[in-house]
Amino acid sequence: MTIDESTWKFYQEMLGYTDEELETFKQNPSNEDVVSKAAALMDRTIVFEVVASHGCAGRHRAGDRFHFDGSGNLITKLGPGRICISALTAMAPLISAANELCYAGVDSNDMRFKRTACHDVGLQCGGWGNVAFEMKVEKREK
Repeated sequence: MTIDESTWKFYQEMLGYTDEELETFKQNPSNEDVVSKAAALMDRTIVFEVVASHGCAGRHRAGDRFHFDGSGNLITKLGPGRICISALTAMAPLISAANELCYAGVDSNDMRFKRTACHDVGLQCGGWGNVAFEMKVEKREK
């Protein structure tokens, strides 16, 4: 697919690249492929919902939702005021997997393993608590 110059300029501005850096970016075939398919993610929101929680120091509870744009950026105004770093690190691999599926032309909601959990092993195993999340990709409301 041929990518028009205005799209490349958009990425240059977003990433803060110089003209030379943009040329390097454009030379990577993977970048060209991702840019050509990125529009499919721009109107999507990746949502993680707490499905189970016990002993969470961040006070995350079942039903809490964390929203990310299609690029994987946390949309802070749509989530809880406090966010545990263990929650975020658990979500990162699934965000990457959702993006990879989209780039491959597969609906990210068809992912087989959509659940993850914070790395705290819970009280019974010597930790404090544990929180489990389920991911889904939603069409963004305009």
